[in-house]
Amino acid sequence: MPDSHRIERWIERFPLIGNFSAAHLQIARGTVQFPVLEANAVAYELEGPCAYYLMCIDGRTRVFRVSETGREMLIYKVTGGGTCVLTTQCLLSGGNFPAESVAETRTELAALPIDIFRQLMAESAEFRAFVLDDYTRLLSSLFTLVDDIAFASLEQRLARRLLVEADADGIVVKTHHQLASDLGSVREVISRILGEWAERGSVVLRRGQIVVAHRVALAAFRSR
Repeated sequence: MPDSHRIERWIERFPLIGNFSAAHLQIARGTVQFPVLEANAVAYELEGPCAYYLMCIDGRTRVFRVSETGREMLIYKVTGGGTCVLTTQCLLSGGNFPAESVAETRTELAALPIDIFRQLMAESAEFRAFVLDDYTRLLSSLFTLVDDIAFASLEQRLARRLLVEADADGIVVKTHHQLASDLGSVREVISRILGEWAERGSVVLRRGQIVVAHRVALAAFRSR
């Protein structure tokens, strides 16, 4: 059985578990696993089987697709307290993963085996409501991504990405190549746009970092 410290951290991140019946809580506590992924470790592979319901306790993973030409397109990220919509989709449909996932930082997961997931979905109203509500919310975020790709310019998407990624000091710790991967573009194009913004004073370019110097300007550009 997993150690009590990890279980308590899991319940702290996902309070719904504490609302399980005594029987379901015992089942969950006795079967949950806590895999740890180091940075750049593979969480799952394209067309790989889905054997667990994954809940992120700490860290961050990125879910993406790679085109035939090798261009990577970020779909979404999973952070502490979140779940993976593609994992849920695969468990509900019985299919394999339609994308890939890699840990961006050291990531600790809680993993419920597929048979326990199905049992809890059938027997626990609390768990079923959480999974379906979370699934609906995550699907909505995917539709936002589709809208961005279909209707927003690359400049708008880059401005949004920088504002989302920037910390309290306006620093985005990413290379131009990483931003290009997030947006399904190429480094040269991202570098050109950032260079133009740097000339206007909207951003400051550093090695491995972009500093958002003028949030209002980027926010205005993002909403065009």
